[in-house]
Amino acid sequence: MPNLSAGMKAPLIDIPRDGGSSINTSKLDNSYVIYFYPKDDTPGCTKEAINFSENMSFFDKNNITVIGISKDTVEKHDKFIDKHNLGVILGSDLTGKVCEDFGVWIEKSMYGRKYMGIDRSTFLVGKNGIIYKVWNKVKVKDHVDDVINTCKEMLNT
Repeated sequence: MPNLSAGMKAPLIDIPRDGGSSINTSKLDNSYVIYFYPKDDTPGCTKEAINFSENMSFFDKNNITVIGISKDTVEKHDKFIDKHNLGVILGSDLTGKVCEDFGVWIEKSMYGRKYMGIDRSTFLVGKNGIIYKVWNKVKVKDHVDDVINTCKEMLNT
């Protein structure tokens, strides 16, 4: 399991996305935010996607692509976007390869039961493909504000 940190090259992402097309980070010529989340249409994941969507004007104005990734299908992503009027790109990592490449597929524990799942994590990647900041074990409240403030910091360097 990789332990990615600031200053490292971000792994390539090339997966299906909402709407039936694909997202390939090697084709992006701008900075991007990748946030990994456990499951469409659950309370924390919905709040996080809505928070990013509500701030898309900031990301668009600063040419920063926002990509949410889970192991849900493209069809589930499309329903999730329609239901909550989301403005983010949602990538479908059915094989789990991208989650593993980013080190967010981890053993979790709930009520004493151990299972594998996605660690809610966010990566801010500069247009040079280098990771600027990593957030692991993200708490949804105020997270998007923190990401925006860090984007502003990155844009001013």
